[in-house]
Amino acid sequence: MTENSEHSLGRRKSFLAAAAAVVVLAAVIFLMRRFASYDMYAVSWQKDLSQGSLTGYEPFGDGFLKYSKDGVTCITGRGAENWVDTYEMKSPVISVNGEYAVIADSQGNEVRIYGTGGRVGQTTTQLPLLKAAVSRTGITAVIEEDASSSYIYFLNKDGSSLDVSIRSILSGDGYPTSLALSPDGTRLMVGFEYLSGGVMRGRVVFYDFSEIGKNIPNRLVGGFDEPFGESLIADVRYLDGVYSFAASTKGLCFFSSRNLTSPELVKQVDETDEIRSLFYNDSYVGVILNNTATAERFRLELYKPDGTKVLEKTFDDTYVNASVDGDYVFVFSSSSGMILNTAGVEKFHGPLDFPVLEMRQGTVPGEFLMAGPENLKGVRLR
Repeated sequence: MTENSEHSLGRRKSFLAAAAAVVVLAAVIFLMRRFASYDMYAVSWQKDLSQGSLTGYEPFGDGFLKYSKDGVTCITGRGAENWVDTYEMKSPVISVNGEYAVIADSQGNEVRIYGTGGRVGQTTTQLPLLKAAVSRTGITAVIEEDASSSYIYFLNKDGSSLDVSIRSILSGDGYPTSLALSPDGTRLMVGFEYLSGGVMRGRVVFYDFSEIGKNIPNRLVGGFDEPFGESLIADVRYLDGVYSFAASTKGLCFFSSRNLTSPELVKQVDETDEIRSLFYNDSYVGVILNNTATAERFRLELYKPDGTKVLEKTFDDTYVNASVDGDYVFVFSSSSGMILNTAGVEKFHGPLDFPVLEMRQGTVPGEFLMAGPENLKGVRLR
């Protein structure tokens, strides 16, 4: 073997050893991030937020929408105020889907539609509003009502009216309690309550307003009564272009619209314990229930869009709210919090130093955002 060959072989061995060390280090960092647990955190930065009334926070972009009866502020993931819009609403309700959001005045008439850069549309309805939902394209659906009927109207993202509507007779079809749009805005899912034999029952109905549904009577492509029985439909949501779910007082139902003309029930989760909280993002649906099986008071369950259970955990902490962002679940009150990953590892479980109303992942790896009534904090676990 020549001297040059020996040097080449030596360099190759050094390179392989360095590469192996990098792989091992990356694996160690991954395992630490996934399985390490903490009971404290350090505040990396803090931003004081403008005062005023507060209804709540909703994750939007890499930060939050802070909304109230007086207006909405878009706050970035570093605490800066991106934009502000003022209005007057007695009971604002919000729906967020990707880069769009709608805020409507429940039992009022005002509707505002927002993109990442601020307000893109608005309208005033003739009848009192019940609910509003927005798609990932900005197409919006609103429910209005009068004494005998409810009406679902569709809006462009600029607030102008689309020539699409659905009328439901309250005494026959029932009372709409929730609605959701598919990501592209062409399909609609509605939860109803209707009276049968003197008993209130739940129903979920699917409509298609694309070319596919044009030749189907009333655009109605699917309806489900049996899974819900004598229950209240609390919420419905499209999680992506295929899967959707309905939450009722009876449990969770997961649907597939792979066949657009015939939605299918793919998983039914009947809960015997009372559901206390519902939370979801595009990848997961979670519930917290009263727990009667063990000594701990509460049970958290997390599901994929197809209804596959990925996490179950019992806990005893008093909590106020729960949410999911990315692969993390947040359960928190005004004085304590818990952060879980989808492997079931408690990344954090401990006291909070201020009242927290919403939590989510931060803009950099390992950082989490805690939003309170007066400030937003970026924190790291330790």
